[in-house]
Amino acid sequence: MSKFKEALERGKEARRQHVERGRDEKTERDAPMANFDAQARAWLNDVVVASLEAAKADVAGEVTVDIDTPPRRRVKSSIPSVRFQIYRKRGSDKRVRRTFTVSVQLGGEVSVSARGIVAKEVGNIGDRSDTRFRNLVAKLIEDAAKGT
Repeated sequence: MSKFKEALERGKEARRQHVERGRDEKTERDAPMANFDAQARAWLNDVVVASLEAAKADVAGEVTVDIDTPPRRRVKSSIPSVRFQIYRKRGSDKRVRRTFTVSVQLGGEVSVSARGIVAKEVGNIGDRSDTRFRNLVAKLIEDAAKGT
């Protein structure tokens, strides 16, 4: 084999190794993000949606709890979050609807925010406890029943 052919073959082999190494590094780099996304969505479903569904069933006659989860096609492009509304059903013609957003930050912290209020931390995706979130929902239901 000529010197030039050998150089060409070495170059091709080096390129193949570089491409394979790049794929492996990309897979390793993307794996933690995919894992975080899966953990965050699982926490939102297991804790937030389950708690809101339980609250919705408990106060169905007096207060409305609407839950809005993001559609599947948007799931990959957005920060894991769930939106919900809590408002009084009866008593006033003018319904005050406040939309709350439960979102997961990259560090795993979960917070609830709404326009006009300071975001409140309600947990971490590493902790499966729903106590803090349920307490906040109870307070929001109480506020909605008062009409504030």
